[in-house]
Amino acid sequence: MVTLSVNGVPRTIPIEPRVSLLDALRDRLDLTGTKKGCNQGACGACTVWVDKRRVLACLTLAITCEMREITTIEGLAVGGEPHPMQTAFVELDAFQCGYCTPGQIMSAVAFLAEGHPRDDSGIGEWMSGNLCRCAAYPNIRAAIRRVRDASLDGSGDATG
Repeated sequence: MVTLSVNGVPRTIPIEPRVSLLDALRDRLDLTGTKKGCNQGACGACTVWVDKRRVLACLTLAITCEMREITTIEGLAVGGEPHPMQTAFVELDAFQCGYCTPGQIMSAVAFLAEGHPRDDSGIGEWMSGNLCRCAAYPNIRAAIRRVRDASLDGSGDATG
């Protein structure tokens, strides 16, 4: 048995030591927002936060996350309201098939909070671990810029 704190809620589940965080979230906890893309750490579709740091859930053993805070796309909204990044992705059509979108959003929010260069080249570099097979990159960058600009002018909170 392992107890995972997911989106602020402790959940105890029976798992074997080899179960990935991705499989624990999707198969044991029915949190299917986090996607299984390549299952090899190359696409970023499974990006979640562990203690507010980006991790690839497919490469992380669930057992190593005990006593740590896990945040998934389902936990990003506050008080039933979507996070500003979620809203920007919808309003700016920053997705096509939508499969990579949860990982893109989780990485984008973390990217802004991490304090990396926020120009287009910085966005490209620090988001490079999240692939979009539909090539919606211009709109993804536009969504990130919108949230970035709102946080800089004080009209929004980039970190949730």
